Amino acid sequence: MEMPWDIDFEVYKNEEELLTGLRRNEQWACTCLLKRFARRFFLLARRMVGNDDEADEIVQESFIQACGHISRFEGKSALSTWLYRIVSNATLMQRRRKALTTLPLVEEVDEEQVSRAIDLIDEDSTPDNYVLQTELRATINRALVLLPATLRDAFVLRHIEGLSTRAAAESLGIEESALKVRVYRARQELRKILASYQ
Repeated sequence: MEMPWDIDFEVYKNEEELLTGLRRNEQWACTCLLKRFARRFFLLARRMVGNDDEADEIVQESFIQACGHISRFEGKSALSTWLYRIVSNATLMQRRRKALTTLPLVEEVDEEQVSRAIDLIDEDSTPDNYVLQTELRATINRALVLLPATLRDAFVLRHIEGLSTRAAAESLGIEESALKVRVYRARQELRKILASYQ
């Protein structure tokens, strides 16, 4: 019997091969899907709910749902976009089950940090910028928790996850114009939230 650690997860070289494996209900296809996307979606869920335990629960629920309902994937968008939609829906369901009643305190930040935190999300960081980026990400994550959920979700998908406007809108089940409005309002609210703690 093959064990997960014995499997070469590169057997599914691209998304189409992985999708074929999932549709054929191949033994390790769902494990491969989880391995490829779990970290990205955990970070997304954590940004949306602000809690590691809840994010972990959302990701588990999302992957069970994705693997169990792969036949519903029509291929009109990328597999990752469909998965973003599942994670977004699972997050909304989690919120309905448990309203967030306590919010973390936001530390003092200055207006310059606000602008950099919103505009600077760069994965190609130099060692000198690593500490600064880590602090900026922590600052913006604390502020994101204070945003209304609809604005936070739009901002996270578009600016932190880097989805296109179209893909982010599809993930949330809204029109592109509505997504743009939510992202704009989120940026404005983030500036207000962070500036109010100066």
